[in-house]
Amino acid sequence: MPTTYIIGIDQSTQGTKALLFDEKGRLIGREDLPHSQIVNDLGWVSHDPEEIYANTVQAVRRLLQSARIAPEYVAALGISNQRETSLVWERKTGRPVADAVVWQCARAAEICERVRTQGAAENIEEKIRRKTGLPLSPYFPASKLAWILENTEGAKEKADRHELCMGTIDTWLLYKMTHGGSYKTDYSNASRTQLYNIFELKWDEEICARFGIDPGDLPEVCDSDGLFGETDLDGTFPHPVPIHSMLGDSHGALFGQGCLEKGMIKSTYGTGSSIMMNIGETPVLSTHGVVTSLAWGMSGTVNYVLEGNINYTGAVISWLKNDVGLIESAGETEGISDAALKDDGLYFVPAFTGLGAPYWDSAATGSLSGITRTTGKKEIVRACVECIAYQIRDVITAMSADAQIQVKELRVDGGPTKNRYLMQFQSDILDAKVLVPESEELSGIGAAYAAGIGAGIYGKEIFEGTRRKVYFSKMSRHTREKKCAGWEAAVDKTLTRSGR
Repeated sequence: MPTTYIIGIDQSTQGTKALLFDEKGRLIGREDLPHSQIVNDLGWVSHDPEEIYANTVQAVRRLLQSARIAPEYVAALGISNQRETSLVWERKTGRPVADAVVWQCARAAEICERVRTQGAAENIEEKIRRKTGLPLSPYFPASKLAWILENTEGAKEKADRHELCMGTIDTWLLYKMTHGGSYKTDYSNASRTQLYNIFELKWDEEICARFGIDPGDLPEVCDSDGLFGETDLDGTFPHPVPIHSMLGDSHGALFGQGCLEKGMIKSTYGTGSSIMMNIGETPVLSTHGVVTSLAWGMSGTVNYVLEGNINYTGAVISWLKNDVGLIESAGETEGISDAALKDDGLYFVPAFTGLGAPYWDSAATGSLSGITRTTGKKEIVRACVECIAYQIRDVITAMSADAQIQVKELRVDGGPTKNRYLMQFQSDILDAKVLVPESEELSGIGAAYAAGIGAGIYGKEIFEGTRRKVYFSKMSRHTREKKCAGWEAAVDKTLTRSGR
């Protein structure tokens, strides 16, 4: 009997991956295609939406060819996507009115400042946080979409005539895949727009009005494992294939890690890091410097998360290699750290462009403190590796305080998790188990597993097949407390305002 296959599409900042899974959830094939990073003289970062869609189609076709799988055996598709990247397109033709504004791009900062100033009397900034769980920021799509409408010729007039669609990359891909037949998003992506009331589960009319957006022009919000539509993917499939999941990439990684219950937590280690804790069906507004979002909606039930984003984790290792020349490759850091002095009180705080969660001090600058006569190359490299673990501990400590949950286990993914010194130190400094899966493709895995479950092909037992390496804490309580106190003192010295 022919095998049934699921395809997970992971559309990320740098490119698009197509992942092939069999009926037992095993990853059996992968294809990647990069897309252009469009950066202008002002530092604005854009993507070409048409290139992203073309690459999505091509990546799936290459995947089927390389795996020698007949297209008719594909039973469902799932999509994970770079979350806050925003775009606007014509409802009738499907043509983008401009390039997508990438999540990294802060060109809409003036719009946020305008919203803040005009709503100062009623403290609109706090009102937005209490409705959306997010701080007012150009990071999120609300101001990005407003910027496109205000700065693209004819866009505002077309929007007034309800001729435009707008949203995030998941909605764009779905619209194109279904030839305009489905205009939808899921709870995870909607919750990151800063336009969605995560408590009332609807587009917020007041907030939309602040940004000049009609909530009636925004996509329908659906369960993350729902049936979003069907696609032949521009003739790739001989019959329509159901699109049975959409998830923001960090949410996809949380789901792929099997963090389905309240209190389960994951950290994705990349250029920066996203730490996300499932807090169950009852939302908690953070008072400790992290944000609240929706994890997903599954089978009619919505789960919430606390999330903290760190600007510089893996990027610290790139800085060591490319800017200061202390290493030739990231792989060297494990051995160098092992060989360094361990208890010298040296700390590196990577506030290259300020500090993110849980401090939120954009004016903070980095530091290397505790230098003595024994400080050398090895010790500096070790301090740079350890700062990744310390920053993640800071976010987890904040989440634990908000959710009143003690973390005993951290599930991790991303390239830096290959560094055994880092993973052991992470376990030591958290006093918790750290679980590293064999596969790094957790966002795509999450999308595929959600699609397979939504299509009735997989059950929840699919998560039991994940093989993981487990690190256990070996550090004494006294040593841990001493090291953490030293780190906190080092961070305090970099802050320009109270960060705790």
